[in-house]
Amino acid sequence: MSDTEGPEIEIQTLPLDAWHRARDGRMVEFAGYHMPVQYEGIMAEHLWTRESAGLFDVSHMGQLLFTGDDADAALEALLPGDIKGLAPTKMRYSLLLAENGGILDDLMVTRLPGAGEFGASAGLYMVVNGATKYDDISYLLDHLPDDITINIMDEQALLALQGPKAVDVLSRLVPGVEALVFMTAGPFEWNGTPLWISRSGYTGEDGFEISVPAEAAEALADALTAEAEVKPIGLGARDSLRLEAGLPLYGHDLDPETTPVMADLGFALSKRRREEGNFMGAERILLEREQGPVVKRVGLVVEGRQPVREGAAVVDADGSDVGKVTSGGFAPSFGAPIAMAYVPAAMAAIGTVIQIAQRGKVHQATVTAMPLIPHRYVRAGGK
Repeated sequence: MSDTEGPEIEIQTLPLDAWHRARDGRMVEFAGYHMPVQYEGIMAEHLWTRESAGLFDVSHMGQLLFTGDDADAALEALLPGDIKGLAPTKMRYSLLLAENGGILDDLMVTRLPGAGEFGASAGLYMVVNGATKYDDISYLLDHLPDDITINIMDEQALLALQGPKAVDVLSRLVPGVEALVFMTAGPFEWNGTPLWISRSGYTGEDGFEISVPAEAAEALADALTAEAEVKPIGLGARDSLRLEAGLPLYGHDLDPETTPVMADLGFALSKRRREEGNFMGAERILLEREQGPVVKRVGLVVEGRQPVREGAAVVDADGSDVGKVTSGGFAPSFGAPIAMAYVPAAMAAIGTVIQIAQRGKVHQATVTAMPLIPHRYVRAGGK
């Protein structure tokens, strides 16, 4: 190694690393960890999740616990969501914002129901992206008051069970989870092991995310995959599933140069917070919301069978770059190549035909409503 080269970054292993390898998971580096990209094949795993139930290891995600007086109010300085109005066991999707209104991460916040959850007093539980978690923690420590405690829950693994049969499987092992509805959570127990389970996920399907002590993760994964409806699923199918569901991926479709309005995530800007305008980047974001963004995230259906990939250019009639593809691939359930891209606002209307340049070839694509595959979340009062 020359003097100009930096230190080699060690890729970390997750609690289920040996479990994945024993099941022939093809391991790749993702977000600083060894993770399985596929087992049987991306297409088969994708379709299995849509039809039955897939088990995803998402232990690379950051799990954080916030305690202290007025922790919710403190977080509202950085997040544009209504955290103070979050009822016990309820979850909210939100965004960690920079001073200029750019998105530093997207995340989930849940209010715990009371003392004792995760061995702490009542507080707020947050799940952040694996690739950004250490930057997130540093940013939060810099901006939150000293009397707010952040507990980094490194001792917890996180599993996601997704698909239409997930509720049947999990309710056999953990009776009572069937009472949860989309974006709610609660404490449960399995064979004497405490679990924190939410009815949520990243596939557009009904499903659950299960926080489990790391030492019990393998036994729980074994118990879940022993059920006929469940197979382990890798990162490849996780990506194609979320793309069909119109869900952005941080570091690709979202980044610090992108605002919530550009990203078409206006729903994450709670009404009370918009009226108060007292969150990071509020001045820019609210002005952009009023006047409209210069560029906007859209869904695309691509003509032909050749997918367009991240980094491909959206071009105008003269061939000049005017936007870019941020995610793209073949959509197994949809049966065609699809993508997400940022395009000029004038090109963002549904039905607009645009040109995409990739490796010397021009592809035609049509702006379409997202999600391409309807969400199948189980909400309060029925589906």
